[in-house]
Amino acid sequence: MSRPGAPSRRLAGRVALTATALALALAGCGSDGSPSNNAGKPELKITGAYMPAPVMDTMAAGFFTVTNSGGADTLTSVTSDLAPDVTLHSTKGGAMEEQKSFAVPADGSLDFASGGNHLMFEKLTHKPLEGEKVSVTLHFTKAGAVKVSMPVKSATYNPKTGH
Repeated sequence: MSRPGAPSRRLAGRVALTATALALALAGCGSDGSPSNNAGKPELKITGAYMPAPVMDTMAAGFFTVTNSGGADTLTSVTSDLAPDVTLHSTKGGAMEEQKSFAVPADGSLDFASGGNHLMFEKLTHKPLEGEKVSVTLHFTKAGAVKVSMPVKSATYNPKTGH
């Protein structure tokens, strides 16, 4: 024979236990600014930006490194007053191919370097000269627009040697 009220006490206990577990789970979803809660937010830094002085009046290339100390992002496009068309390119096995976007890995980097990934500035508004600075805006899915000043270096500039 069961005791009167026993099933309702068990049910009440289960409800209280479930409510406590739910409250603890929800408390863990709050944002306290700790790094683990910001893991999804990219932290981008652009370094080493430069443009070799173009040899043609109509086209130029651009290079830089994106270092990301946060969550993953995607570089989707680039704009500049220097050219109405700035496109993203990769080079693999000596073949250049236009890309729609480039992934920027979490806690990683994306390199745009001579012989590899690069920007192509097409239909230049003017031929930039060595010493000039070209304003470029990189557009990322999560980080948004990031402005970069890209100095024009000699046509034979090599960042490894500085010449």
